[in-house]
Amino acid sequence: MPSVDWFIVVEIIYIIVVIVVCLRIIYETRSSTKTLAYLLFAIFVPVIGIIFYFSVGINYRNRIMYSKKLIRDQRLQERLQKEIYKSSYDALQVMGEDGIAYKGLTRMILRDMMSPLTANNKVKLLINGEQTFKEILRAIEEAQYHIHLEYYTFEDDIIGNALKDALIGKAKKGVEVRFIYDHFGSRSMEKRMVKELQDAGVEVYPFHKITFLLLANRLNYRNHRKIIVIDGYISFVGGINVADRYINKQDSQGIYWRDTHIKITGPGSLYLQYIFLCDWNFCSPVKLELERRFFPDTADAHEGSLVQIVSSGPDSISPSILYSLLKAIDSAREEIIITTPYFIPGESLMDALIIASTSGVNVKLLVPYISDSRVVNAAAHSYYNDLLKAGVRIFRYKKGFIHAKTMVCDNKLSMVGTANMDQRSFDLNFEVMALILDREVASQLREAFHIDLKEAEEINPLQWANRAKWRKLLEKSARMISPLL
Repeated sequence: MPSVDWFIVVEIIYIIVVIVVCLRIIYETRSSTKTLAYLLFAIFVPVIGIIFYFSVGINYRNRIMYSKKLIRDQRLQERLQKEIYKSSYDALQVMGEDGIAYKGLTRMILRDMMSPLTANNKVKLLINGEQTFKEILRAIEEAQYHIHLEYYTFEDDIIGNALKDALIGKAKKGVEVRFIYDHFGSRSMEKRMVKELQDAGVEVYPFHKITFLLLANRLNYRNHRKIIVIDGYISFVGGINVADRYINKQDSQGIYWRDTHIKITGPGSLYLQYIFLCDWNFCSPVKLELERRFFPDTADAHEGSLVQIVSSGPDSISPSILYSLLKAIDSAREEIIITTPYFIPGESLMDALIIASTSGVNVKLLVPYISDSRVVNAAAHSYYNDLLKAGVRIFRYKKGFIHAKTMVCDNKLSMVGTANMDQRSFDLNFEVMALILDREVASQLREAFHIDLKEAEEINPLQWANRAKWRKLLEKSARMISPLL
């Protein structure tokens, strides 16, 4: 009886596995560029390529990681749906000429995720941690009924402990405090802070807890949201995590950290509350129902901004934040100003910016001079040449690290939130953005942008085109794996 050549057997099995994995990649990956990247990696990087795909490449949106349905009564669902549509269309009627260009955007979000357009909000722009944490601590102190928080990063440091003590103080006074933290981004707080909070009566749970067997996969789908909702009426959202580095002390030797957050007072807070409750029911064994106390009457809301919240991630049917950015860019007629710390836009966003610029819209992009990731930095650089050729002006912030995620269109529409302009934010992470239709808010955000430009260096298109060939090669090589970053 001839002996079995186990090397050939293993080789055949491996080839079959590669074929099956390639078929799965083709069938399940929505982006053609990602499909090609995963295929090449799986084929030409033996074993590691397949492991990498199963670790970070599975499209959870096809499966929906958890149901966001809080309402089980169909009649109640239909009644609320009618109310949301009616209130949103009532808000559309008061938008005036400034909002006409963005009616399509608001309707798209309403239809896609039932997020209402809300009127009569007071929106306060908060620059850096110095302003943001003062407002947060003041709002926590004034809370009467409940405080809901979810953060990607919550550090065990000075500001982290200040917020922890404030939450403990309110919990001891009978205020309901619920806190969701990302298990990867906030891992430092688990050593001591979580127990202190729990002992004081604060309900604390990690989001999508990392276990050893699922480590790589769960690292890829993080809750990058930064949300605080107080009494269902006051809320905070933006790019600022809870960490000392976000506060720029005069005597500090650390890197200057430039970021943007907003405070919303009014009905715009209600959908942020809804997002929190959905996330809470995903990670907590203590489920919460849709109760009136979480969604108070906002009839006495401040006159002011129109606000609509958009969220996306593995919990959404479509990449809603990406679609919102694309629609906003398409709707702009005069100016688009963007600030983002990570710029790996993908084909659709690149095309939208190039079309806008070549159509006569003044497009400006502010990015860090040096990113905190060399690979991401190199990949981002590979996109600049095409944008510069189209007339987009690109500025690199030199004072420190710019971490804000904002966009202003035509000095009318503002977008502030947690999503970077990269595929990770659009497809993999749980993110949230606030859309604000208000000339005053847009003017404030635009003024902040131009103040930042004083600390930035504009890229000269000719010099950029003539930079060293070896550098271009490295950047294009990084761009090849940009769908995976």
